[in-house]
Amino acid sequence: MNLLELPAVSAPLPWQTAAWNQLQGQLQSAQLPHALLLAGPADIGKARLALALARLLLCHQPEAGHNCGNCPACRYSQSGSHGDFRWLQPEGKSKVIKIEQVREAIAFAFRTAGFGSRKVLVLAPAEAMTTNAANALLKCLEEPAAGTHIILACERLQGVPATVRSRCQLLKLPLPSAGECLPWLDHLTGSREASAELLGLASGMPLRAERLYRESGSDSLQARQAGLQALAAGEPAVAAVATLFGQLDPALALEEITVFVQQYLRRQTAGSLRASRSLFRLLDRLQTLRGAVAAGSNPNPQLVLESVLICLHDSFGERDSSATMPT
Repeated sequence: MNLLELPAVSAPLPWQTAAWNQLQGQLQSAQLPHALLLAGPADIGKARLALALARLLLCHQPEAGHNCGNCPACRYSQSGSHGDFRWLQPEGKSKVIKIEQVREAIAFAFRTAGFGSRKVLVLAPAEAMTTNAANALLKCLEEPAAGTHIILACERLQGVPATVRSRCQLLKLPLPSAGECLPWLDHLTGSREASAELLGLASGMPLRAERLYRESGSDSLQARQAGLQALAAGEPAVAAVATLFGQLDPALALEEITVFVQQYLRRQTAGSLRASRSLFRLLDRLQTLRGAVAAGSNPNPQLVLESVLICLHDSFGERDSSATMPT
């Protein structure tokens, strides 16, 4: 999340209306928890929801259920210079939130607010915290400072330690439906056909579709998806497909392959699923690898990709002949 290029007003995304109404109701009735954990699939806007709530909490004159965009607090948060707002995420090339970052955030949490009555600390993605960082955060969660709100956003709920999860109020955010996403994408593409194609390529994840549109990455994604389809059809093209995925960050490459396998399994009948045990084993392995990469492990990307793709090719080779191929 780039906090230096924010609009004057940060609003939730259209498919987050129910969650936003719940949060607003809690805020208005003074029932908003001091620690909130937003959990849901990748690229659905959890960080954007956290940002909208953070800026609303800091705003001096909220309007229509959002931050006003005009008060000094909104101008400071828009420029990234609000003294009562901290956003923790992996820094630089690091893939983890380090204990030093959390320790500084703890000191921030226990200081007196300088611009109003509230301070806000956001951690996204929360599963990027190292074990030591998560243990350090417990001090804030167990002994909350007055007026301090802590918002965590995560994709892999199991990647957040149980000790942290148990001290937060959990708000699960589902993958939005196409009907909720397409009108929003239409404002970008100007075409329902283009929006539908992008959303399909992005496996139903609206922010991934937005990123594809802005980065003109749909051709690359189509090539990678075609490569996976070829492996699933039995073609021995592992090296070529590994080259396509080698252009991605390892975490994104593993996520894309995981989504491909998940989509395939969701399309199967009960009988076909029984014949897909090797794919379930592959899915378990992918989840383990993703967790390791998110925790800061630095495996050889080429070797990992080739190994995973060989397993994918072999696993589809064992599938029941009546299974439905992913599309």
